[in-house]
Amino acid sequence: MFDTAIPLFGALPGGPEMLIILLIIVLLFGANKLPKLARSTGQAMGEFKKGREEIEDELQQMESSDDSTESTTTTSTSSSTTSTQTNNEATEQSSN
Repeated sequence: MFDTAIPLFGALPGGPEMLIILLIIVLLFGANKLPKLARSTGQAMGEFKKGREEIEDELQQMESSDDSTESTTTTSTSSSTTSTQTNNEATEQSSN
């Protein structure tokens, strides 16, 4: 009675609407140009994917370099603290 299905893509066209859209595309571009149009669309999508992957790789490299910089800073700070403590102990022993 009632359609209880929740549409995943409420605003996207369904079956009959897609047929009308495809018919309009065929009328605008012609049947001969459709393979070329599909090929160029596929190439554009491939280039977009490559660009997205390059950006993701750069972001991951930046994150890993930030992590290594933080660990280096922590290590050098610990070393400085240890050497300062050692110098203070040496000064105290000299005083005694």
